[in-house]
Amino acid sequence: MANKPASLPGGLPAEKLRWRCDPARLPFETTAQAELREGFIGQERALRALKMGVELTAPGYNVFVCGLAGTSRGGTIARMIREVHPETKPSLDRCYVNNFKSADRPRLLSLQRGQANSFKKDMQAGVDFLRRRIPQVFEGEPFQRQKARIVERFTAREKDLMDDFTRRIAREQFALGHMQVGAVALPEIFPVLDGQMVPIEDIAKMVHEGKLEAGAAEGIERKYEQFRQEFTVVYRKTLTLSRELASELSYLEQEAASVLLDGFIEELKEKYPGDGVIDYLEEVRHHLLDNLEPFKEREGEQEESGEAVEGLLKPAGPERDPFRVYGVNVILAHNDEKESPVIFETMPTYANLFGTIQRAYDARGGWSSDFMDLRAGSLLRADGGFLIMYAVEALSETGVWRALKRTLNHNRLEIQALEMFFPFGGSALKPEPVDLNVKVILIGDRQMYELLYEYEEDFQKIFKVRVEFDEEMHMSDGVIAEYAGRLRALCEQEKLLPFDRGAFAAMLEYGVRRAGRRNKVTARFVDIADLAREASYAARGASEAQVRAGHVRSALDLKVERHNLIETRIREMIDEGTLLIDVGGARIGQVNGLSVLEIGGYSFGKPVRITASAALGKAGLINIEREANLSGRFHDKGMQIISGYIRSRFAQDKPLSLAASICFEQSYAGVDGDSASITEIYALLSALSGLPLRQELAVTGSVNQQGDVQAIGGVNEKIEGFYDVCRIKGLTGTQGVIIPVENVEDLMLREDLLEAVGAGKFHIYPVGKVEEGLEILSGVAAGQLGSDGKYEAGTVFALADERLTKMAQTLKEFE
Repeated sequence: MANKPASLPGGLPAEKLRWRCDPARLPFETTAQAELREGFIGQERALRALKMGVELTAPGYNVFVCGLAGTSRGGTIARMIREVHPETKPSLDRCYVNNFKSADRPRLLSLQRGQANSFKKDMQAGVDFLRRRIPQVFEGEPFQRQKARIVERFTAREKDLMDDFTRRIAREQFALGHMQVGAVALPEIFPVLDGQMVPIEDIAKMVHEGKLEAGAAEGIERKYEQFRQEFTVVYRKTLTLSRELASELSYLEQEAASVLLDGFIEELKEKYPGDGVIDYLEEVRHHLLDNLEPFKEREGEQEESGEAVEGLLKPAGPERDPFRVYGVNVILAHNDEKESPVIFETMPTYANLFGTIQRAYDARGGWSSDFMDLRAGSLLRADGGFLIMYAVEALSETGVWRALKRTLNHNRLEIQALEMFFPFGGSALKPEPVDLNVKVILIGDRQMYELLYEYEEDFQKIFKVRVEFDEEMHMSDGVIAEYAGRLRALCEQEKLLPFDRGAFAAMLEYGVRRAGRRNKVTARFVDIADLAREASYAARGASEAQVRAGHVRSALDLKVERHNLIETRIREMIDEGTLLIDVGGARIGQVNGLSVLEIGGYSFGKPVRITASAALGKAGLINIEREANLSGRFHDKGMQIISGYIRSRFAQDKPLSLAASICFEQSYAGVDGDSASITEIYALLSALSGLPLRQELAVTGSVNQQGDVQAIGGVNEKIEGFYDVCRIKGLTGTQGVIIPVENVEDLMLREDLLEAVGAGKFHIYPVGKVEEGLEILSGVAAGQLGSDGKYEAGTVFALADERLTKMAQTLKEFE
């Protein structure tokens, strides 16, 4: 005869099934009166870590932020850094100029803040000044007079040489003339016969024709060779004179140009006194004096090279503009800003981060690059400050992670085109590296941080500060004030209606449910903001001036409706009997379990029938889901725990001679998690004891080998899911759900369910031990182990133990 339990626990009262925010607790009538707040809510731990990270200047103290995925963390972190306003070393202005000694290695100049652009303008103005004034000086009468005297002197010396040679060869009947070779007339020595100059090649012909004796011809040819050698010496002397003339003229030009150039250079030296700038200006001086030819033509007279041809690009390089070599390429300039730069790079491609070398194409498709084609990226713009970017975006871009590690390890930036990483694609330019003082803040998630920390050695060296934002926080008056302030800021920014006390209380309760614990509230304000927008939309649709609690509930209902099509179909299948779920009566070896499905971010509870059968054998506990490859690792672990629990209760005085199977009926997808462990134990004990279990109850809970019921996730969705099924099939007043007692503080159930509990139509039973839920389901005492090692007669455990004993004896006799 069954042994009835002494008493059964009652269900929880409705007031314990949901945390409510008392509107009288709120210090405002509407959120428009709340104190304005921005930034993250309740993240003191993360803010302390972030503050340390941005203020420490030691190498490697870059920051990795994880947590709160899906929120606008980048912009908020940038705003927080500006509010902290850490002291940093101001960066200098940077510009690249031509390296006159090695053109493929552009030279870097560092100037005081705010000077780069003025230096560029002064250089351009100086070059323009020289282009105007140098032609004027060269065309002026004093310069032309000195030039004429020099040319006249060298012309006279050259004439004396040539006249002396001409007189000497004339005495031997030779003359100096010119021979046409193609388009060039070359000086040549000619014999003079009968008053006519005869080419030396014609002498042999005249001997053959009898016009000249052979002996005379030989004398002419011998003298010709002698004079030819002498002329070579004379000609070399004239070339030397020409070089001396060119040198003197060049010196004259340099002297004339120096009068203009020295003033320009010395003025720039005084204005920009840095060592690097002074050395560069000296190089400019020497290069310009050695290359005065482009300055001799007036502006506008120079033939425009590289003009655009229709449909083609302009050709590039020094051939297009001979004055390009004196240009200044400013890659980092500052104005009057005093705060450290905070750059949020939303598209961290290689070129956007590290800069690049652009290509200039000519009309034939050829390309070239020089120092003026260098372009800076975000890292350089953040010099002396902070660079924020999302880790997954940076890691997914080609070449970015490797270059970022190298830059942060050495604190030096090398500007190169991405093509440098590929064969046959790079530029020959190697610009001088830039010394950097920048702190990088990567935003990612915990999994990415762990992977990088474990497998990327350099990551540990260069990202020493971990800032972790919690997704939930403890409820307090301060947190409520922050919530209200953030909600007010959102309303003002997006022109939403203000929220009255009731509406704000409903929003806060939603935040508590999202956190999953009554004493906590979600820190993911992005979810709260979405609900606020939808509630304001509902209020405007009702022509209200304020958002009220009803509008918030309406927005939540519509949000569910937009996502619960699959849930609705499952409810219909249960109502039609396609999916078998009993909500009344009693059956042996069968219990209603509860699962949670998540589809597109929407979670809902789904009841599932769990059955068990037991027979004689040695197979032990058979997990049908595992045999069908539908069981996950955590579910497999739960099954092993159940085996341990059964052995601890019934296999102390005999071996288990059992072949029992447990199955999730009508489940064709994978099953994972251990939240149905207690349900499976109840089904198995029912199959062993032969006691029927109440089908109007559903059960959820994890269990350990000692029989303690452990907390599970998704308790609200599971309860509401079974309640909806009971409501569809008809509430009887005896239906309910058994949950772990540790989950009571997680309850934030719907209003309609609370009304049903208050009316006694639905019940929530918290249990802490397996035995408590077993007595509620069976109506029979679970049983205590006596001093004789036997369970009390008529209890569930006694009946199950008796059957297991018979199985062991039968198997022994059979064998």
